[in-house]
Amino acid sequence: MSNYFLVELGDQLRRARKKRFPYDDMPAFALRVGVSRATLQRMEKGDLSVSFGRYYRAAEVLGLEQPFLQLFQLPVSLFDD
Repeated sequence: MSNYFLVELGDQLRRARKKRFPYDDMPAFALRVGVSRATLQRMEKGDLSVSFGRYYRAAEVLGLEQPFLQLFQLPVSLFDD
């Protein structure tokens, strides 16, 4: 997996956190997600040693879980049955 993707994943999480909860500091948002501050820091760096479930939980808290559900959804073609 490219380093760019991981960095972008973390950056998007950080931007979404700050936009959705502008008054939350890292510990407050980490509490919402149910992770430690250190884990949230790793997530915002795009660290994939953090479980996929924790990234999904952060997406739920941010109201962004729908894109996760579409992660492996193939586009529909006019030629598909």
